[in-house]
Amino acid sequence: MITITQRNFLPQKLKVTSWEALAPFFSQLMERAIDTKHELEKWLKDRSELEAFCSEDLAWRYVRMTCDTANADLEKAYLFFVTEIEPKISTLNDKLNRKLIESKCINELDHDKYFIYLRSIRKEIEIFREENVPLVAEIQTESQKYGSIVGSMMVTIDDKELTLQQASNYLKNPDRKKREEAFIKINEKRQEHAKELDELFDKLISLRNKVAINAGFKNFRDYMFAALGRFDYSPEDCFAFHDAVQKEVVPLVKVFTEKRKKELQLETLRPWDLEVDTKNREALEPFTSGADLLEKTIRCFKKVDEYFAWCIETMDNMERLDLESRKGKAPGGYNYPMAETSVPFIFMNAASSTRDVETMVHEGGHAVHSFLSKDLELAAFKSCPSEVAELASMSMELISYDGQDEFYKNKEDFNRAKEEHLEGIIKILPWIATIDKFQHWIYSNPNHTNDERKKYWLQLSADFGTGMVDWNGFENVKEHTWQRQLHLYEVPFYYIEYGMAQLGALAVWKNFIQDKNKAIEQYKQALSLGYTKTISEIYKTAGVEFNFSAKYINELMSFVKEELAKLD
Repeated sequence: MITITQRNFLPQKLKVTSWEALAPFFSQLMERAIDTKHELEKWLKDRSELEAFCSEDLAWRYVRMTCDTANADLEKAYLFFVTEIEPKISTLNDKLNRKLIESKCINELDHDKYFIYLRSIRKEIEIFREENVPLVAEIQTESQKYGSIVGSMMVTIDDKELTLQQASNYLKNPDRKKREEAFIKINEKRQEHAKELDELFDKLISLRNKVAINAGFKNFRDYMFAALGRFDYSPEDCFAFHDAVQKEVVPLVKVFTEKRKKELQLETLRPWDLEVDTKNREALEPFTSGADLLEKTIRCFKKVDEYFAWCIETMDNMERLDLESRKGKAPGGYNYPMAETSVPFIFMNAASSTRDVETMVHEGGHAVHSFLSKDLELAAFKSCPSEVAELASMSMELISYDGQDEFYKNKEDFNRAKEEHLEGIIKILPWIATIDKFQHWIYSNPNHTNDERKKYWLQLSADFGTGMVDWNGFENVKEHTWQRQLHLYEVPFYYIEYGMAQLGALAVWKNFIQDKNKAIEQYKQALSLGYTKTISEIYKTAGVEFNFSAKYINELMSFVKEELAKLD
């Protein structure tokens, strides 16, 4: 069991029952003198303790709400924090930021230790506007409706009521008629809510654009690059990534798709033919329940590194996992860092598929990251940008191959799962580029119509697609496939990081194959840095490059092709 750090500034039994319970501590920080280096560093630690406490309180409210979206009290508790507490914290945080930057002894702080942190603080001051506080609260309230809408969607197949996650397993069924039935039922249900999700998205675009304009930005895209602290790359770098993926990756996906069509002996591929095993084998079932998934994950991690397994065991002991899919549970999966206790929470919708194994080890990578960075002095030091956080999780997907035989009964099944995963990595890169480029267009053209949005989405789908799938009769479904991407609703512009980190993860795996012990040590050292170095420096510590040029992508795609060839 991990030892929970004792509070020094806050009462041990403090709870957020009202703003009045928190206000005195913000007031103390505002009023305290910070005229010496010692006073300033003590102030920073106390502020960090308060930030970590508030962050974890909000985290638990979000976790409980997503675990049971039908519970109105849990939603009310989350919305209370978002609408009543967070806006007040936001305003006071700006004042605290200014107090920090104006301190006469700020230049006495260790430059290497505090550079990244102070850089972020200065950017927060630059973009903060009082008039955006209620808008941000409204955006958070509106965006969480996406989970409630999608979480309520149920379909009936074979007389069983299923979540969309559970129903999607039928898309791997060797019976083509059964796949078609599942595809139609899933998408009929989605289409019932398409207009509602369109309207929700329109509202979010309008609110987000207002925030950007208020903060003095031309558009929400530019605002988000500042808000996300993208100091290490620009929109132009994203465009280069899009182009490189279209040039170097899409042709490889076409090769996979042609192979699929040939092996399935089909004249035409339909949307329900894209996940089934091409040799008409039943879908792999690598575990039978959430408990089985957990047990096998621990054994898998233990084969890679004892510490990785210890992290998951600790989370289990502290009841920080909710793995199985069920009615009323929000869609998706996440690892939510807990800033105060440093023991995160893993949430997912497991339905006994190979994809669930990938999700579990992915979120397990995030969890390991939380543990490795837990001893950093300030909460802000542990709060990593997504480009770093996803390097941790995506690398774990690949290096955990060394233990994933725990999930598969024989080498043939394991090789099959590995092939599906590696091909999936390549196939997802064009989707990532599509979603990112879609967002650039949306927020650069905030007054677009729904018809213009559909037209642009279909154009992108053609640019980054294979052109080998027949959507005849399901054009309305294709127009709305972007609605499946939770990030568009809940965390805008958080998606290209997956592509950048995926490239880094492939490089980590390449190093791992050459020297396992060295690669693991570099991986651990990189994650232990939290966010105390630049993204490029953290990647370098991991033994890889922060690079998404066409040349680099070409090299990594060649490596993956070589590894796939070994599985034949």
